[in-house]
Amino acid sequence: MVKSNIIEFSIFTPSKSVFLTSTASRPAELPQDLVAAIAELKQAKQAVILAHYYQDPAIQDVADFIGDSLELSRQAAQTEAEVILFAGVHFMAETAKILNPDRTVLLPDLSAGCSLADSCPPEAFAQFRACYPDHFVVSYINCSAAVKAMSDLICTSANAVSLIQQIPPEQPILFAPDQNLGRYVMAHTGRPMVLWPGSCIVHETFSERQLWALKAQHPAAEVIAHPECEAPVLALADFIGSTSRLLSHVQTSPSTTFIVVTEPGIIHQMHKHAPHKQFIPAPAQNGCLCNECPYMRLNTLEKVYQALRDGRPALTLPETVMIAARVPIQRMLDWSRPAAPLPPVLAS
Repeated sequence: MVKSNIIEFSIFTPSKSVFLTSTASRPAELPQDLVAAIAELKQAKQAVILAHYYQDPAIQDVADFIGDSLELSRQAAQTEAEVILFAGVHFMAETAKILNPDRTVLLPDLSAGCSLADSCPPEAFAQFRACYPDHFVVSYINCSAAVKAMSDLICTSANAVSLIQQIPPEQPILFAPDQNLGRYVMAHTGRPMVLWPGSCIVHETFSERQLWALKAQHPAAEVIAHPECEAPVLALADFIGSTSRLLSHVQTSPSTTFIVVTEPGIIHQMHKHAPHKQFIPAPAQNGCLCNECPYMRLNTLEKVYQALRDGRPALTLPETVMIAARVPIQRMLDWSRPAAPLPPVLAS
């Protein structure tokens, strides 16, 4: 069994009961047909809308590209649009800005952060990283631009296993910030890693006990889960994968009923791609709606319209941070290509 090395570190961990207030004001006047108005603004501003699977269905339906973090990173790197509106959370928009420093990147609500990114403050991570100077630092994309700038390689849940397998076996690895994903990767690669003790408030809310009860109610259902979930929940899953892989799986699986153990925003796309199948969102602890990401849900169709109309809020980052963070992000994109060469890896 692969052992992890988790160091006790004083970090900020957001409460699992998160109440957020939007920083974006509601437009005084809204067009009657927001969808049509957004389409007109996209054309006039030469804009593209990138949306994550966890966004509200109405936002997904006006997006030009919908995907998980890896797919959206690729789209951000390839787009020729003058304006990129990122319907997601802060670290995603930061990634788009890092890959497109000379373009305008809009985030409908700047309060749309990420509990996982917040659990890894750059100052504390710098101290943690300094304890392992010979380690190759692999950071999950769900982290701040400043943490990316201190990393050697960025990964997503879709490519973490394959990227770790490309690192020479003699090279020690530090993995941040999600310890649950880190443990999952270790189990599937056999690589020991030092783990930063971070986690996602959404994926840690799923109840093993209530999942057992739901399985009993739907004995023929297939349980599909995201690897950010805790190990006892993953042990009950029939299939584990990133949001994009979960979406692909429900289309090809012979099962007709699925218990979905991730943020339920993905179910909108599952219904679209497999309309004849049933999708049951997994229960959170105490029956709350904590399985919905409160940060993702800060973005609304009204705010998308307002951001495109006004050209704000626009994301800005220090140039030094963008230059440093672009290196591990580009390395991820290069190594994720099927025919990518495997360059030697050394801890920076």
